[in-house]
Amino acid sequence: MRIISGRLKGKKITFLKSSITRPLKDFVKENIFNIISHSKLLRVNLENALILDLYSGIGSFGIECLSRGAGKVIFVENEKNASMTLKKNIANFSLQEKSIIIFDKISNFLDKEKHEKFDIIFLDPPFAEENYLEELKIIKKKKFFNKNYIIIIHRENNKKEDYKGIIKPILIKKYRRSKIIFARF
Repeated sequence: MRIISGRLKGKKITFLKSSITRPLKDFVKENIFNIISHSKLLRVNLENALILDLYSGIGSFGIECLSRGAGKVIFVENEKNASMTLKKNIANFSLQEKSIIIFDKISNFLDKEKHEKFDIIFLDPPFAEENYLEELKIIKKKKFFNKNYIIIIHRENNKKEDYKGIIKPILIKKYRRSKIIFARF
C-alpha cells in the first residue's frame, strides 16, 4: 500500500492485516483520483479542498488527498486499531497540521451542531454496513457540503442498494470486487 502521487508519492502507508479492515486498493484509489482530476462530470478541485473521510480506516484516501494538495482532511474512524494506525500514518508523513482525527462513531460526529462545509465527502463503510445511508441523509439535511462538491462511496461491486431520495449517482465505476459511486444530493 503506497501513496500514488503528489509530494508524498511512493511512500508506504502502514496498514492492518485483519479481517475487520479492508484497505482501499492502490488500483482503485488511483482510478478515483484520475476521475477527480480529469472527469468533466465533476466540478470539484482537489487543490486546497476540505475533505471529510468517513470510515477512514488507516487513512489511505485522505492521506492521498493531502499528498495531492488538499487543504485539510477530517478523518472519522471508530475502530481502535485502525485509528491507532491512522495516527501513526499521519505522524509518519508529518501531516498533523492538515489533519483532524475523530475517534468516534460516524453518527456521533454527524450529530454535532456545527460543521464545516466540505468539497469531497468520502465514505468507505464495511461492505456489510448499511447504516451509512442514514448518515448520508444527515449530511444532506445539515448541508455539510460546499457549492462544488462530490460524494464518493466505496461499496462491494455486487451489492444492490437503493439511493432514491438520498443521492443522485453521477458516475459508477466497477473494479473487481469494488464499486465506486460518485454522487451529489
